[in-house]
Amino acid sequence: MEFKVGVGKSDFAALRESGNYYVDKTRLIYELVNDTDNQVTLFTRPRRFGKTLMMSMMENFFSIRKDSKLIFEGLAITEHENFCKEWMNQYPVLFVSFKDVEAEEFADAYDMLGVRLADVCKDLADAIDTDAVDKDDRNAFRRLKAESGKKSDIKNSLKTLMRMMSVVYGKKVILLIDEYDVPLAKASEMDASKNGYYSGMLDIIKGIMSTALKDNEFLQFAVITGCLRIAKESIFTGTNNFASYSVLDEDFSEYFGFSGDEVDAILEAADRKDKADIIKKWYDGYVFGNSYVYCPWDVINYLSALKRRKDAKPKNYWKNTSHNGILLTFVKHSDFDVAGKFEKLLNEGTIVQMISDELTYDTIHFTEDNLWSVLLMTGYVTKADPDEDGDTVSLKIPNKEIASIFQDSVIRYFTDTVNSDTIQNLMGSLWEKDEIRSGEILSGLLWDTISYNDYHEDYYHAFLAGVFVGRGYEVESNKEKGLGRPDILLKDRKNRRALIIEAKKSDKESGLDKACDKAIKQIIDEKYAEGLYGYDQILCYGVAFFQKQAKVKLLTTLKYESKI
Repeated sequence: MEFKVGVGKSDFAALRESGNYYVDKTRLIYELVNDTDNQVTLFTRPRRFGKTLMMSMMENFFSIRKDSKLIFEGLAITEHENFCKEWMNQYPVLFVSFKDVEAEEFADAYDMLGVRLADVCKDLADAIDTDAVDKDDRNAFRRLKAESGKKSDIKNSLKTLMRMMSVVYGKKVILLIDEYDVPLAKASEMDASKNGYYSGMLDIIKGIMSTALKDNEFLQFAVITGCLRIAKESIFTGTNNFASYSVLDEDFSEYFGFSGDEVDAILEAADRKDKADIIKKWYDGYVFGNSYVYCPWDVINYLSALKRRKDAKPKNYWKNTSHNGILLTFVKHSDFDVAGKFEKLLNEGTIVQMISDELTYDTIHFTEDNLWSVLLMTGYVTKADPDEDGDTVSLKIPNKEIASIFQDSVIRYFTDTVNSDTIQNLMGSLWEKDEIRSGEILSGLLWDTISYNDYHEDYYHAFLAGVFVGRGYEVESNKEKGLGRPDILLKDRKNRRALIIEAKKSDKESGLDKACDKAIKQIIDEKYAEGLYGYDQILCYGVAFFQKQAKVKLLTTLKYESKI
């Protein structure tokens, strides 16, 4: 059978019916129902780790409105024949997702919540809008379906639907709520921007949750997913028999994300075992409980790219799918001195931090420990030691993909916050051929930013690019010039002048002069200035770095200048 993968397919039935490769996670159903007695189960994992597909899988298995025998054929859950007879397609299931309920303003977010609930009602209308159910429930249902429900209708919506379903089917209802905390996460983000509505959204979500989960005689059991466990006192007050499983818990840890064996099996099916090392370097490294896992979103995206192009390079598939603003929030927080910790993490080190898996979105910015906890729960850092237990945890960046997000955030912060007067002084010093002053200013800028890549030359190149880009000049970085590629070519067309900068890293402070000379020799040998015709002034600099120190030397060879 031809190997097929579908990017972004979170509908279990559609994925199975289309013949796409599926990593079998169906044993979770048996373990959840047979091995626990949870009335309410909350799974918290980062985005893009298969939560929605898992919920869709459970809906298809339990729903009395479906016939799922064929799509589960051959999967692990079918080994439990008696269990399947008792549970497969035997219960009414209410499945609702809040993943798109987010907006800049409360009114818009509230409207989106109403639209989402209306969609659920429309899907159920033929089954439960009957004379068999209570007239008041039918009226509330029709208001919700028409997006004209009152606030009380919204808060009681899930319980109303469950009561109607229970009457129609004569059984209690299994409730599945996907990405329950997205509306609160966005509301919290807006609070930070002074356009917040957290308290208003918390009131709505708490009302929906409490009526659906607390003392609800129509509830068989509920499964909920999200990124963070919001403190029970904040949203799950009074919920009985409540169990939560986060990235710190061993139970169910293997069911979100791909294990190494599962990735090996995918690569064998795709005939791309040659890419195992690359995929591991870029997308592995997460520790959930005591399980090492890959990010499934990334693996599937990269395999899809490889199916189209055998030489496809790995890239960052997370960047535009998750809220990366938390990193900038962290770096910008003036009350926390985290620069040293960021540097250690970016240089493949580990840090030790107090962690809590029970937070509230309105307080996550209050303490440094809370912010590290959020980074852990949302996948930006992970446990360094799977056997580590307790509230104090060693943390690391899991892989190259996440390291690149950290690097981009650091560069962006540096670019956005560096003092424009400082850059103007640096440019003035370079145009005036003041080597000493230029070196002092660069050294000062290095102290004000966060370094990574263990002070490799690519870090210093990115640092220089961040200094010069967006300052009113035409800046080229590593473009073809002459026989090679200068690190920085800066053109001031208005004044018909240009700067060429080649950067080198020194292994010791005493080697800065020698490194500058090496950079200048490269400018000469590679003829970087060739082709820059029409410029009245072309200044060439060798810049050497040792950790957070910089030295600047100007090329003054008259023989070379006469060739320009």
